[in-house]
Amino acid sequence: MKAARFLGTARADLAAFPESARRRAGYELFMVQVGREPSDFKAMPSVGPGTYEIRIRDEGGAFRVVYVARFDQAVYVLHAFQKKTRKTSRADIELARARYKMIGAKP
Repeated sequence: MKAARFLGTARADLAAFPESARRRAGYELFMVQVGREPSDFKAMPSVGPGTYEIRIRDEGGAFRVVYVARFDQAVYVLHAFQKKTRKTSRADIELARARYKMIGAKP
């Protein structure tokens, strides 16, 4: 099983999700750690190669967890946030992209 490594404030941001969304995100990240696909996800090529977004719908709203699992050593959680609009904001994409660069990955 790969370790989960949280970059920047991703762990605290995820911890701020409502309990049911937080539990779902934890389960979905575990699935990624053991090499399986999350139940609802999409590629995020605008962040970098191998980057995906776990999509969580909950009574509290829509939540996203952006991660990279293409490296052998760990699953890197780049960003966790609540969606406020239909389209992911430029600020959220830029933050995830900056954290992607922190792991030494070439976009």
